[in-house]
Amino acid sequence: MIVAGFGFRGTATLASLQDAFSRVGGQADALAAPADKAGEECLLQLAQSLLLPVLVVMPVDLQSQVTVTQAGRVIAARGTGSVAEAAAMAGAGPGARLVQTRVISGDRLATAALAEGGA
Repeated sequence: MIVAGFGFRGTATLASLQDAFSRVGGQADALAAPADKAGEECLLQLAQSLLLPVLVVMPVDLQSQVTVTQAGRVIAARGTGSVAEAAAMAGAGPGARLVQTRVISGDRLATAALAEGGA
């Protein structure tokens, strides 16, 4: 299973997430986001348009992932180097591997990454 993980600001729009998803490859079996963002309208709209489920990632599961990207601001706020990478790997399940590191939307409001696993 391929999971697209997302990190995004509160001002992100559906277009922000669509752009990040397109830049990361535009193919996934599920979307994943931190628990506090998983119910955001822009993510739910993206999931609905793609007919994909949204996987909710708890903070402890984000923090337990080792990410390639290491952003100091994100580490301080979320306890992980990249929310998108951590969400993708946590969503893909135990033993997941990152297949695309974090990419940033053109408006810089959203990030997306891809992970593959057996979940």
